[in-house]
Amino acid sequence: MSSTPFAPPSADLPLPAPDPLAIQSSHPPTAPPSPAPPVPPTRQSERHKVPNVHLQDYVCSQVTLPNDAQSESSSSHRTSGTRYPLSNFISYHRYTPAHLAFITHISHSVEPRSFSEANSDPTWQQAMRSELQALESNHTWTLTPLPPGKHPIGCRWVYKIKHHSDGSIERYKARLVAKGYTQTEGVDFHDTFSPTAKMVTVRSLLALAAASSWPLHQLDVHNAFLHGDLHEEIYMTPPPGLQRQGENLVCRLHKSLYGLKQASRQWFAKFSEAIQAVGFTQSKADYSLFTCKRGKSFIALLIYVDDILITGNNLGAINSLKRFLHTRFRIKDLGDLKFFLGIEVSRSKKGISISQRKYTIDILKDSGFLGVRPVLFPMEQNLKLSDTGELLKDPAKYRRLVGRLIYLTITRPDITYAVHVLSRFMHEPRKPHMEAALRILKYLKNTPGQGLFFPAQNDLKLRAYCDSDWGGCPTTRRSITGYCVFLGNSLISWRSKRQKTVSLSSAEAEYRAMTGACCELIWLRSLLRDLQLPHRKAAILHCDNQAVLHIAANPVFHERTRHIEMDCHFIRDKIQDGSVTTKHVASSQQIADIFTKALGKDDFARMSRKLEVLDIHSPT
Repeated sequence: MSSTPFAPPSADLPLPAPDPLAIQSSHPPTAPPSPAPPVPPTRQSERHKVPNVHLQDYVCSQVTLPNDAQSESSSSHRTSGTRYPLSNFISYHRYTPAHLAFITHISHSVEPRSFSEANSDPTWQQAMRSELQALESNHTWTLTPLPPGKHPIGCRWVYKIKHHSDGSIERYKARLVAKGYTQTEGVDFHDTFSPTAKMVTVRSLLALAAASSWPLHQLDVHNAFLHGDLHEEIYMTPPPGLQRQGENLVCRLHKSLYGLKQASRQWFAKFSEAIQAVGFTQSKADYSLFTCKRGKSFIALLIYVDDILITGNNLGAINSLKRFLHTRFRIKDLGDLKFFLGIEVSRSKKGISISQRKYTIDILKDSGFLGVRPVLFPMEQNLKLSDTGELLKDPAKYRRLVGRLIYLTITRPDITYAVHVLSRFMHEPRKPHMEAALRILKYLKNTPGQGLFFPAQNDLKLRAYCDSDWGGCPTTRRSITGYCVFLGNSLISWRSKRQKTVSLSSAEAEYRAMTGACCELIWLRSLLRDLQLPHRKAAILHCDNQAVLHIAANPVFHERTRHIEMDCHFIRDKIQDGSVTTKHVASSQQIADIFTKALGKDDFARMSRKLEVLDIHSPT
């Protein structure tokens, strides 16, 4: 067998050379035959490589970068290695130089994720030493042998870079956190509930501050949980880096260290007691909100664990409050609000813009989707996900991704419905579910800096839209409720949720959606009343179903509405007492439609614009 590589017949290949003996005997001499074509290389390293066309949407190793002979116009893409660089979809030209410096600092901050990584950096070594000194000076623990029958809980280090309002680094924070998930209920802890600020309250406060031209200040409480006293007997393994005499010693805790089940409760009790002692009133609508009204002066304080927001119409009173807090706790004054719980806050004369730009880019980076080809809407219009398909080998990856997307909906109402659908399959995620989640990442690549805008020109009147998708869940045939609430032109609340029971008609599904929206309006009226913004006029609730509006306005019951009688009574009572009034809206103008189903490209873009979302990072 010949060792020459096989080549298929071709018209371009020469014919086989005749036998030389036959030429001598019967033919005159002829010119020598043309040389044979080059033999294709047999070694894999020598072959010409063509990238797979299916990989063109992703960042892969087979990327051909421009050479030096190419034009300078293409040289700007030399470092990206992708057809869709992120710089094509995000820009910072609308920022002032000072705010751009802040964004640049927080974008390039790298925080270690383990003790071994941090311990190799002298800066973080000093941060850990400072934290241990603060814990010891606060008498957080005493070193003692572990008593018989007791089991110590573990601990770990968490690292965070704190910034000044101008973006410069304020300090490197190393926080020791107890592994509270190993505590035993009834032994190591009893009561654990502690209120945290609702994101609807945060957005409402920002919308009110933008419309009223109030200043927004941010404070950080240093070692907040250590202010709480610990009443249970808890032992903890010594933290990495702690120097101690004796290998068998453990830490007997005296203070509510971060991570303990009861730590947040103990700290909040201490803080609320101190703030109410100087005349602040705790809101009944949101226990994390405290307000103080003295004459024409008004101050609102919102606390989320150890992060504090302060706003109001009297700057002198705000500064006085800061001085008081400094006397009771170790407070860091971070100045004007710019970065809160991963939310970037930008302010101008036109209003306040919030986004999770850095958080979005981090998700894309961790998923390897920085160079992915973007799409224009987050979910295919006719996609119906169910409990079918191949199970994922690593379901934890899906759960982590969906969990991060849920937090992203704080400022991204446009992905709320898609994330709501994906969250139904956390227990057994399958391949189609992961593909749908990755499509959301492709959509986020198109608008990584998109968020909400709270305008300065605002009438601050409540209005809401409610809608439903009858039998929208293909697995249970339950309907999907969707609603959104505006404070003037500012979107402050929205929801997409599968109803708890099956509805027998589209009118019934719509009525249940109206009930949910009405409950949100009643709660918001109470919250805004605490913020000195009472609504004496009825809030407008828009619905596109005439049958539902007729049921809400007329005391009529028949066999189709008997089983939802309680909802009927609730809506009618709120209409009669002037809290809510209903109004018909055309289906084409029903904004809540985006929270009940996956829309096509044109409808999705149109409804997104009506949500008053804004992308200040858009290149155009």
